[in-house]
Amino acid sequence: MINKKWDEVLASEMKKEYFKNLGIFVKKEYQMKTIFPPYKNIFDALRFTDYDEVKVVILGQDPYHGLGEANGLSFSVHNNVRRPPSLQNIFKELESDLGIVREESDLTDWAKQGVLLLNSIMTVEKDKPLSHKNRGWENFTDAIITLLNEREKPVIFVLWGSFARSKKELITNKRHPIIESVHPSPLSANRGFFGSKPFSKINYFLEQNHIEKINW
Repeated sequence: MINKKWDEVLASEMKKEYFKNLGIFVKKEYQMKTIFPPYKNIFDALRFTDYDEVKVVILGQDPYHGLGEANGLSFSVHNNVRRPPSLQNIFKELESDLGIVREESDLTDWAKQGVLLLNSIMTVEKDKPLSHKNRGWENFTDAIITLLNEREKPVIFVLWGSFARSKKELITNKRHPIIESVHPSPLSANRGFFGSKPFSKINYFLEQNHIEKINW
């Protein structure tokens, strides 16, 4: 389905009843309503960052629900779209942390370097945040986190906000570091996201483990 090693490691998950029901639900939703991201982009996070290539996981909750925003990668939007406030704050922290000023709002370049930009819920109805909650996506993405947790090569898990932090219980393998803070949204960014320096922490850990750093 994904044409990557993900197909192999997720094979048993994709045979489960809940996943079949999820597939039926999602297809119907796309036929009847405006759903994001575009159907062909639902699994782009997995397509751009294969199982063995994951260095970092940045976990989001569900896709942006505004017209033309979601592109299948958590926190990312197409370059011709106005930057959502959370992404704006992520880039502010990136500049403060590493002095990097991002021109691109599309984070595909991060994904291609091993940053899995995973939304826990992978689809959403237009203007209705969390509209596809409890339909099965969480089971599927929890399985992805669990499979990465089982990997021997370290994975850095970046958990921003209380929802992402609730997934800590799935990360039981001590070789995988966790970087966490409040969410980068304007409601909470001033309470500990700004100044948390996640990007330099990630690259420091990668360097210490002789893994190529991310060019943010």
